[in-house]
Amino acid sequence: MKARNAWIGFLLCGLAAAARADGQASMNGMHGMVAMPATAGMPGQGAMRMPLSEGVIRRIDLDAGKITIRHGELANLGMPAMTMTFAGDRAMLKDYKVGDRIRFRAECSSAGMPMVVRMAHAN
Repeated sequence: MKARNAWIGFLLCGLAAAARADGQASMNGMHGMVAMPATAGMPGQGAMRMPLSEGVIRRIDLDAGKITIRHGELANLGMPAMTMTFAGDRAMLKDYKVGDRIRFRAECSSAGMPMVVRMAHAN
């Protein structure tokens, strides 16, 4: 189940990246219009304005820089609720433990892998 959810995250990030590339290519072909960068799935002002997702930490691997989170829907990535593993910055992860309720932002890395780019303890 966990491996399947990791693949789902990888595939959804890949699809988001392909959609961004296709949208950007279409916009670049429009004459007399200014191309605006797509923000879906990428860290940026548009994506950062969306509400943070909620979840519970199930596992942290500081050595590998990975965190497993049981989360609700990730609207900015178009992912349903599930438990999956994300990449994360080790310096950010060290302030959390298994069982912590969190609010977080997940994005697709440039390699197409889901990663946590922002995280805070839930009140």
